[in-house]
Amino acid sequence: MSKIVLVCVEDEADVLDAVIRELEPMEDVCVVEAAADAAEARVLLKQIADRGDETGVIFCDHIMPGENGVELLVDLQKDDRWVFTRKVLLTGQAGLEATVKAVNQAELSHYISKPWDGDEVLKVAIQELSHYLVVKDINPLPYLKHVDMDIVEELMRKHLTADR
Repeated sequence: MSKIVLVCVEDEADVLDAVIRELEPMEDVCVVEAAADAAEARVLLKQIADRGDETGVIFCDHIMPGENGVELLVDLQKDDRWVFTRKVLLTGQAGLEATVKAVNQAELSHYISKPWDGDEVLKVAIQELSHYLVVKDINPLPYLKHVDMDIVEELMRKHLTADR
């Protein structure tokens, strides 16, 4: 059975550690993996796909050495392997132009501003995983502990109504 992976792309080790720490409660149903920059993320994402697992949510910083996070997310949106992956920009430095580009071209799912409050990353991960399960038509039962059932029910209701 394939696993759903939550990917964190962040070049600052302390911020990356904080994101991973917030996502730890979800490790009983998802795999959490990390990359320090866009190039490393591309290798990681390919490895995840090659082993038959799915990237459900990617949390990505914007300002990183080399390629920035928005460019990475835009490129991922163009690839069928990651078109349904929920994309979260996690940054304190993206300007309006970069944010608009992420929303319009990468179909950004969520924006978290650094520094974030409390368990915001975990809450967003739960919301985005819920959306991913519905969009990919994955049975939510194994993930019940970490999904927002209100979101799942609403999306399923819309999906069923659209099929009629």
